Amino acid sequence: MHVLVIEDDVETARYLRKGLAESGHAVALVHDGREGLDAALAQRFDVAVIDRMLPGLDGLSLIATLRREGRRLPVLVLSALAQVDDRVRGLEAGGDDYLTKPFAFSELLARLEALARRARRAGGEGGATRLRVADLELDLLSRVVTRAGREIALQRREFELLAYFMRHAGQVVTRTMLLERVWGYHFDPRTNVIDVHVSRLRGKIDKGFDGPLIHTVRGVGYSLRARA
Repeated sequence: MHVLVIEDDVETARYLRKGLAESGHAVALVHDGREGLDAALAQRFDVAVIDRMLPGLDGLSLIATLRREGRRLPVLVLSALAQVDDRVRGLEAGGDDYLTKPFAFSELLARLEALARRARRAGGEGGATRLRVADLELDLLSRVVTRAGREIALQRREFELLAYFMRHAGQVVTRTMLLERVWGYHFDPRTNVIDVHVSRLRGKIDKGFDGPLIHTVRGVGYSLRARA
């Protein structure tokens, strides 16, 4: 999953980012409500965690704005306000689930994954659960990848990288896009981490098969496409 976390408490935000990243998910972290709204409208996420009390724009107003804009991004409201009326207001504003602080990370993760599954089944922003390019197939739910009917074992980051490539098949994907969407970085860490992972991925999905699918666009990035 690609998760948007909008949380102004630094300690909680770090805890969420660390736990989600260790669980294999890409995380975009924002501390301000207005910046969070801009991120949610500008990018595509599978699910969002939105704190209710935020600077700039409160969480419920943020969610209500997303819904007015027609965005179906699944939202888990996170709040210290635990009364029934508080939870009801969170759901009425457009939240899909409501979790009170303090919380167990395992419960938060289970709720996020349930929201993402529900969105995929409903054809929401999560999109289709099975991706296909030429003879390459990827199942987002079972996390099984095959090419020409042969199953390919991928590491967690390789799977997320391939899923992003396949969602943008035929397009040129820059290194900056990959850093932000797959690794969750909003800065360049000055490493060759992307090139290393792409090289490993190529070795698994292209080597020994009929023609390469991952192509280098010199000076820009990469493109996954079938042979013309």
